[in-house]
Amino acid sequence: MPARAEPPRDDTDAVDAVWQSSPPGSLYDYIRVASFSLDGEGRIDQWSARAAEFFGVPAERALGRDPVTAFAPEHVRERAHARLAQILDGREWTGLVPYKDASGRHGLAEVYVMPADRGALCIAVDVATLRQIETDLAASQAVFGQSPMGFVLFDTHLRLIRVNERFAAVFGRAAEEHHGRGPHDFLSRVEADRLSAALRQVLETGEPVLDMPLVGTVPGDPGRRRWSMSLYRLHSSTGRPIGVAGLAMDVTGRQRAEREAAHARRNLALLNEAGSRIGTSLDLETTARELLDVAVPHFCDIASVDLYQALLSGAEDLTGTTDGSGDVRRVAFASSVSDAPVAMAGDDDAGEGPVAVGAVHRYRFSSASARALRTAQPQVIDGDGGPDLGGTLVQSTLVVPMVARDTVLGLVQFSRAKGSEPFVERDRMLAEELASRAAVFIDNARLYRREHERALILQRSLLPPDDPEAAGLDIACRYLPGSMETEVGGDWFDVIELPGHRTALVVGDVMGRGLRAAVAMGELRTAVRTLAMLDLEPAEVLGALDEVAQGLGSPTQGRTRRAKDRRGGIDLSEVYLATCIYVVYDAVTRRCTIANAGHLPPAVVEPGEPPLLLEVPKGVPLGVGGEPFEEIEVELTDGALLALYTDGLVESRNHPLDEGLDAFRDSLAGPPRPLEDICDHVLATLDTAHGEDDIALLMARIRGLPADQVGDWTLEPRPTSVARARELAREQLLSWGLDDLVDTTELLVSELVTNALRHGYGDIRLRLLLDRTLVCEVWDSALVQPRRRRARDTDEGGRGLQLVTMLSESWGSRRTHRGKTVWFELALPGEESTAVGPSVDELLSMF
Repeated sequence: MPARAEPPRDDTDAVDAVWQSSPPGSLYDYIRVASFSLDGEGRIDQWSARAAEFFGVPAERALGRDPVTAFAPEHVRERAHARLAQILDGREWTGLVPYKDASGRHGLAEVYVMPADRGALCIAVDVATLRQIETDLAASQAVFGQSPMGFVLFDTHLRLIRVNERFAAVFGRAAEEHHGRGPHDFLSRVEADRLSAALRQVLETGEPVLDMPLVGTVPGDPGRRRWSMSLYRLHSSTGRPIGVAGLAMDVTGRQRAEREAAHARRNLALLNEAGSRIGTSLDLETTARELLDVAVPHFCDIASVDLYQALLSGAEDLTGTTDGSGDVRRVAFASSVSDAPVAMAGDDDAGEGPVAVGAVHRYRFSSASARALRTAQPQVIDGDGGPDLGGTLVQSTLVVPMVARDTVLGLVQFSRAKGSEPFVERDRMLAEELASRAAVFIDNARLYRREHERALILQRSLLPPDDPEAAGLDIACRYLPGSMETEVGGDWFDVIELPGHRTALVVGDVMGRGLRAAVAMGELRTAVRTLAMLDLEPAEVLGALDEVAQGLGSPTQGRTRRAKDRRGGIDLSEVYLATCIYVVYDAVTRRCTIANAGHLPPAVVEPGEPPLLLEVPKGVPLGVGGEPFEEIEVELTDGALLALYTDGLVESRNHPLDEGLDAFRDSLAGPPRPLEDICDHVLATLDTAHGEDDIALLMARIRGLPADQVGDWTLEPRPTSVARARELAREQLLSWGLDDLVDTTELLVSELVTNALRHGYGDIRLRLLLDRTLVCEVWDSALVQPRRRRARDTDEGGRGLQLVTMLSESWGSRRTHRGKTVWFELALPGEESTAVGPSVDELLSMF
């Protein structure tokens, strides 16, 4: 209350009453204003607290003084007293008066003097604050009128005080019509509740709310609009909250752009992930699963991959793959929906309900899936017409054909469940890109599988039968090809029966992989069999085989014209190298003659002894040339085990070769077991599942011919030895119970012994061997090999070998250290014979 020198008068009381009852947020909160009154003599009789603050003069110093002397500067006092006299005469006056406040700062006040019955009422306003208010009002008007953003002012009752034209235009009304409206008058109930709560929060706490999202509609636009609104509390000059100001920005376009950018970033990330995760193997099913692992759930909720059955089976006839009518197989399925079965929206097109992984089905010709296969164009299935999959309604499906090298391989279906966003154009483009990338890898895997299977068929066709037989040996073998991720290798093994109940055991490995290595292996295996039939020594066989291997790399050049390197050596890059071990086993003597061409040494297990690796000459690999091969001879006991193998059994990137050889020896130890069990035990014990290389394992148990199954005699080189030979052969066959073979054997023995006497020299050796067949051998010291010729009617001889050819299963000759051996073989009675011709009596009558 203002200080008083005497009881207040009515006019000054009214002024103070008006001031004190002014509402918060009135103009007086923003301007400097003061009031005082004069009595009839021009003396100050009423001095308010505002006046004391405004002029810096307390009431006790102002009361009773004239206003000119109280606060006017000295240089204006003379004119001021003249003006004061006029006022006391009853004239109103308004003018600018300089003043000095309590801080000593000079200012300019606009003073309004209103004459009264007994003096005058005076009101002073600071000019500087008035000008600031004018400036602020002008700036506020510019902001409200020109800003592209919406400005709003709410009072403390959450009612709009003022909005700018931008805000008014958005909601379809004039700016003045928004006065007094609340949030519920221009927003939906949910959004209005959110805005009202935010306004109350700002009013109560004073903390601003920034970038609050709001969603609504505007007149004439059915689409939803999005705004970002920031709110802050307004205060009076005294700090009292007087309302909330809001700045609203339409971010519909920005959010759409941000959403598009987010989709682009997501699609790019998805493609990057597809590039790193799809195609990590050459397996069709694995590649299909990798595609779905990328797509679900980042791109869709449910997905499946169907491939043409004809392509999967490697069939050459692709009937039905051009018109979409061919059988397809479900090779992969993925779902992020827990209650979805293994079915897709397009499965109804198959006409048989859900299709499980691995099932073969066919799409109806009129279906979208068949159309995608037929036209190689993606198809879209939208709306609620999709099938209900276990309670999960698929609302949108993309059926995308998988095309590689202008060939449709199958299709992939991407589906989104109800509640997810439906597919749009950018999704279709991404789906096509994903399917195209996967199709290339699947086609590569298909081509690789086809070539791999062909090479594997070729490779297996070149291996011996599963149960090879040999005289005096129990045989067991295993062959494990590398995995589908590795190429076909050149490993091989063979069991070759030789004359005289001998057997050649061969294991080899062509260095390198692929179809060419398998073909080279086949050529070497064929060459080994051909050389073995010549009954050469093991070292001679490897020497000749080395000549063959040297020509495999450059068949048009031959061995003598191979490329030379700068140092004059052989360019081994043009040569197929191979390792090989060649063992000839004699069932009569139980001796093994071994020659080696850079292969791993064989393992031997004598009864009651620990396994060991034989020390054999290492030799150079086949194809290198220039080095002779050596051979050693080893005698084994009955029941001994001989094991030949390739490096895939013992060598791996996980451990060195020495460790693999030690593990191999350890796996052969233990009590005697059947050969088949030993093979299985070795493969199960060693680390053979890595699939780094092919594995060949050949095991033989020594079963020498018993002495009572061998007849061996030495005859003197004289004519009576022919009859002696017939007699010995007859007695031996009768003792063996082979009465049916006596006549034939006597005749053929007589012919061979006669030839030995006629064309050879020295003692003659006659040997009969009984095993699965009957073998007769005649040894002499001559080196000249017998040659069958056609005898003329006038010739006295030359028909003996013709008899041998016609009556025996097979016959031949081989060189020995001291001459040669001529032999023939007869099938045992009851065994199937391949000899076709007349009987002995018929032959004798012919000759």
